[in-house]
Amino acid sequence: MNSIKIILVSASVLALSGCFENTRNTEQLCNKNPGLRCELLNINDGQCRIPRTDLIWHRHEVQKQPTDKNIIKEFGLVSEYRKCLELAAQIQPIDQTDLKQRRFSALMHTGEELDRITGQLRQSTSPEALYFLWSQIGDERARQAFLRMEGKPQLDTAEMQYALATFYTSRDEGKTIKLLNRSLELSNGKNLNTEVFKSLASTYYQINMKEKAYIWAKVAFEFDVPIASEAELHLLYGFSKETYSELDDVADDVVSALKSGEFNRNSLKAYGSI
Repeated sequence: MNSIKIILVSASVLALSGCFENTRNTEQLCNKNPGLRCELLNINDGQCRIPRTDLIWHRHEVQKQPTDKNIIKEFGLVSEYRKCLELAAQIQPIDQTDLKQRRFSALMHTGEELDRITGQLRQSTSPEALYFLWSQIGDERARQAFLRMEGKPQLDTAEMQYALATFYTSRDEGKTIKLLNRSLELSNGKNLNTEVFKSLASTYYQINMKEKAYIWAKVAFEFDVPIASEAELHLLYGFSKETYSELDDVADDVVSALKSGEFNRNSLKAYGSI
C-alpha cells in the first residue's frame, strides 16, 4: 500500500512539473511564435524578468483571443514592464555596454507598443475600449461615445456599471449608488469588485447617511478591504451599542447575499434598499 502511495505521489509531482514546464517555458514559446517579437524585449536580461514573462505569455493569449479586454490588459502589462525598464536603464552594468543599449532599445519598444495598442483600441466601439480611452488616455470623444451608451444593454454588465458610476461620483450621488449596487447585482457572486464597497461607504458618508455608510464599511471589512479596523469604525460613527448590533446583522446579510450571488439592493430586509 505504501509503495502505491509513493507511486501516485511521484506521478502527481511529475504531472504538475511537466504541466508547469509546458506552460511557462518562455524561451520555447518565443522560438515557436516569432510574432511575439520577444527579441525586442531584451529576453536574456536578468532585470525585469517577471513583468517581461507576464507580457510575453499574455501576448500569446492576445494572439489566440484578440478581444478588447485582452488588448487592454496587454496595455497594462506593457506599462508595468516599461516602469521596470525605466529603473533598469539607470543601472550601470559592469563592462556591458551592449546590455545597457539593449535595455534602452527595449524601453523604446514599449513606448511604441503603448502607441500601437492605443491606436488599435481607437478602432473599436466596444464600451470597454471607449472607457479605457476616456479614463486612461483622456479621449473626450471616447467619453461622449461611452456615455451615449447609458441605458443600453452594452453597459449592463458588472464592469461597465461600475465604470459608469465613476463618471457620476462627483455629479449625482443617487445615481452613483444605484449604479454601484447594479454592478454588484450583475456580479452574481463572481469576481466581486471590492472597490464598489469602498465607493458605497464613501458616497453614503458624504451625503450623511451614516448607517448605510457603516454597513458598507463593515461589508468591506468582511472582504478584507482596508478601510478601517472594527475599533476605528466604532470610533468614527459613534452609534449606540444596539445600533451597531443591528447594523452588523444587516452587513452580515449583505455579505451572505453577495457570496451566494443573490444580492439585490431591494430585497434585503431591515434597511429597505441601499
